Amino acid sequence: MDKDNARNTIVFTVCAVALLLLYQVFVMGPIAKKRELEAQQHAAAVAAAPVAMAEPGSSIFVSREQALGQSPRIKIDTPALQGSVALKGGRLDDLYLKDYRETLAKNSPPVELFRPEGAKNAYFSDSGWTGPIAAPGPTTVWTAPADAALSPDHPAVLTYDNGQGLIFTRTLSVDARNMFTVVNTVANRSAAPVKLAAYASVQRQGTPTLTPNWLVNEGAVGSIGGVLKQIAFKSWKKNGDQGADTTGGYMGITDKYWLAAVVPEQKETVKGEFKVLTVNGADVYEADYVGAPRTLAPGQETSETTHVFAGAKKVSILQDYEKSLGIPHFDDAVDWGWLWFLTRPMFFVLEIFFHLFGNFGLAILGLTVVVKALMFPLANKSYESMSKMKKLQPQIEAIKKRFPDDAAKQQQETMAFYKQERVNPLAGCITMLPTIPVFYSLYTVLTVTIEMRQAPFFGWIHDLSAGDPSTFVNLFGLIPWNPATTPLIGGILDGPLHLGVWPLLYGFAMWLNTAMTPQQTTDPTQKIMMQIMPVMFVFIMGRYPAGLLIYWTWSTLLGVAQQYLIMHRYKAENPIDGLIDRLRGRRSTPANV
Repeated sequence: MDKDNARNTIVFTVCAVALLLLYQVFVMGPIAKKRELEAQQHAAAVAAAPVAMAEPGSSIFVSREQALGQSPRIKIDTPALQGSVALKGGRLDDLYLKDYRETLAKNSPPVELFRPEGAKNAYFSDSGWTGPIAAPGPTTVWTAPADAALSPDHPAVLTYDNGQGLIFTRTLSVDARNMFTVVNTVANRSAAPVKLAAYASVQRQGTPTLTPNWLVNEGAVGSIGGVLKQIAFKSWKKNGDQGADTTGGYMGITDKYWLAAVVPEQKETVKGEFKVLTVNGADVYEADYVGAPRTLAPGQETSETTHVFAGAKKVSILQDYEKSLGIPHFDDAVDWGWLWFLTRPMFFVLEIFFHLFGNFGLAILGLTVVVKALMFPLANKSYESMSKMKKLQPQIEAIKKRFPDDAAKQQQETMAFYKQERVNPLAGCITMLPTIPVFYSLYTVLTVTIEMRQAPFFGWIHDLSAGDPSTFVNLFGLIPWNPATTPLIGGILDGPLHLGVWPLLYGFAMWLNTAMTPQQTTDPTQKIMMQIMPVMFVFIMGRYPAGLLIYWTWSTLLGVAQQYLIMHRYKAENPIDGLIDRLRGRRSTPANV
């Protein structure tokens, strides 16, 4: 029977590894290659004037430079942003983020946020007036002084006379970070009253390349009626337009790390909407609001102030705007997940340690110590119980030998013995339960926060939110060879067999932790399964973010250290004492009761 169990275990292991390899090669491999190719194409397109849609509703595309050249422009230059305002339409439609690069490459271009209409995947913000009036539209060319420029110290003033007695003024200002303020004013110089309503919008033409991670909301985001709204692009397109009346709030479109949003005055009642339509086969997404209708008598003027956020979803910046402008749920543009009550505090602890150490990798190590300290009493009881069980293993084996063919009697006598010795065999599982939500929350933080993007640790880890780039296949970089470039087998070597230093360290920590844990069974199949579990987890965790592997490895080693001290105190046999004895030239002997 033992031979059959061993054979079945080998067959199971081979099948499991084969399935894992096939999944990586034929499912995850192509996905990763596609994402890498899209990223390379996007970066190259940004550097070499990416293409764009020529006019609204047109299917003809021109280069980004050509689209920019279709309108006179006012330059935007701030510590965080660079780009321009189109006088044709008076839009914010050309914007790059100075502080962020597409990739880690030295010559990588800055991240592009807005691109002009006329461009494929055009993305811009618009505002103004709507109603039965001759209001300026997307083809209207505004007038500005010849030396006009937009910077934190220099607002830009645009004007337009519709020739029917209405004078429009648009004043744009920007702070040193990511917030524009747009004041639209209209003066009625005609002899008749006019009816109009203010609006502001963010529009995106075409569905962007999405992050293949269910943790991240990419699509519509906003606060309408004091309620946080998050709608993924897929659901947005499927369910169509959505909206409701709201006092204040915000409406925007979010990527994994970037946000563009319009923010009305927080005491004003508007209708916030998320719209979607299809133009010439391209999906067009729009987040906007429309104010209440106003009647403007002859000789009067009225104004509407809109704030436009355009930039990275850096938590501290979002929180500052949330407080200063009173925008509800603004920092929830970061998708904290359904365990937000753990994810948020975990991020703030990481930030505290980052300010102390200046490195998010060290901050993760510090967070791990905090988590282990909070769980110390619970873990202590669990490890004490496991140490006692380890020490009682000879007696448990003796019980099983007394009833070799009666599993029910074995269980009955074993439980009676545990009760007599005041040992809880399930206590070892107690410490595992709290680690699951902690693990999930840290994974969420590493995935959704811009602070973790391209955050380095030490040595070869240049991005804690990405996998360990090293691999044992080329001896961790000692051999000047990139396995991913090898024809035919490159996908395998860069996929399931791409095991770096940190995945292997994690596997060693898992093995040591398993070796310290008393075995609850004499079944050879289950024993072998316990032994191969660390190996399986190395392959499973190999492509997870390096920051997560650093946390899990350090957490496991701290747990092993705590467990060792307790087992040593109870004189329970453990592999560490055995190794120490061998190094000292002594022969370790099993502990007896």
